[in-house]
Amino acid sequence: MITLEHINLVVTDIEKTLTFYKAAFPHWAVRGGGVSEWHGKPRNWVHFGDDYQYITFNDDGVGDNRDLTGHQVGLAHFAFVTSNIKSVIERLAIAGFAIDKEGADNKYRENVYFIDPNGYEVEFVQYLSDLPCERNSYD
Repeated sequence: MITLEHINLVVTDIEKTLTFYKAAFPHWAVRGGGVSEWHGKPRNWVHFGDDYQYITFNDDGVGDNRDLTGHQVGLAHFAFVTSNIKSVIERLAIAGFAIDKEGADNKYRENVYFIDPNGYEVEFVQYLSDLPCERNSYD
């Protein structure tokens, strides 16, 4: 079995980024951080997560993220499963983040998409069934 341990994201401002992810993941915390160098450029970094999974944020980003409506090669979005999508939406709204787009209508799952402060599209999914044939339905 393979599981995802972490995602490493280049951002412009770690504190602004943490505002979004702390609202989405109130049970996560900054696990560690420091200063390093990436190909001659200094950067700060933090690991934000729990004991098993985390996101690395590196603050040496410049420019804008890819156009999510375009066709450039790059990350389109990443998704997290939640047991309570309404509470994720509420926490993010309180932190100042609105839903970017609703997911497709499906009787076995609810999903929404947000754009984080760096232009990354983040999906949150709540499954309404424990049966794989229903959870993975494309009807």
